[in-house]
Amino acid sequence: MIKIVVDSGSTKSDWLIFEDQNFVKSFQTLGLNPEVITKQELEKRLVEASDLLQKYHSISVYFYGSGCGSPRSKKMVEDAIHKVFTFHTIDYLEVKEDTYAAVYATCHDLKPGIVCINGTGSNCSFFDGKEVHQAVESLGYMAMDDFAGISLGRKLIRAYYFKTLPEHLREELASEYNMSADFIKESFYKKENPNAYLASFLPFIIAHKDEPFLQQMIADEIEFFINHYIKQFEESATNPIHFIGSTAFLLREHVIFLLKKHQLTPGKFYQKPMDGLKEYFTQNV
Repeated sequence: MIKIVVDSGSTKSDWLIFEDQNFVKSFQTLGLNPEVITKQELEKRLVEASDLLQKYHSISVYFYGSGCGSPRSKKMVEDAIHKVFTFHTIDYLEVKEDTYAAVYATCHDLKPGIVCINGTGSNCSFFDGKEVHQAVESLGYMAMDDFAGISLGRKLIRAYYFKTLPEHLREELASEYNMSADFIKESFYKKENPNAYLASFLPFIIAHKDEPFLQQMIADEIEFFINHYIKQFEESATNPIHFIGSTAFLLREHVIFLLKKHQLTPGKFYQKPMDGLKEYFTQNV
């Protein structure tokens, strides 16, 4: 039996191949978020994966994707997979939001936990050992996605334009990124994946995370996430708090410090769900 597990974000998608419950290999394609790319672009990006999987004729596909929380977006992904994967017999197709990839990666022993996704975007759920519970319905990157590359990038750009960012950081930022208003507005309103564009400022923030101004910005974001996302669940007081995604992983020292300040228990931190998913799909599916 060939199982294809897809962990899709807005920027990148990781594809894992399992044969008879043994992990074989993985590869990467562009992000497949149906909320931020067109149907045509989604199909175009799936073609690359289909070409790389041509040797497998009969497959089961487990697709966990950012932006796949609504019936409409799930159907868009399902239809695109069936349309593109014409060289394959799809024995089973499951499309769920990326929360499930994070849950299975961190709670692969199927024990309860709070599971946070903090990468390009963000989310927070409680896994009770069987089901995933959402306390706050996400409104997407325009209104939410706190403590994520999106929100940190937005704050950095605003600080640059409001001139609250220290001058030496303003100069360095302008030397590394195109900070012209025309370029930024085009990236926001004309180009695809504006959320990924905002998150592209995360490396600069990570590289300068010890600067007092950015330390405070990061702390404010984590505090907001703890108070408005994690603490929405009463279970957060008695269960580990797990994190998936580059933002949380690269800032984990800050996260752990503030979790302990709130008397919460830090759990696992993965930059990508891949390692945890490998263990889960070889043991449980």
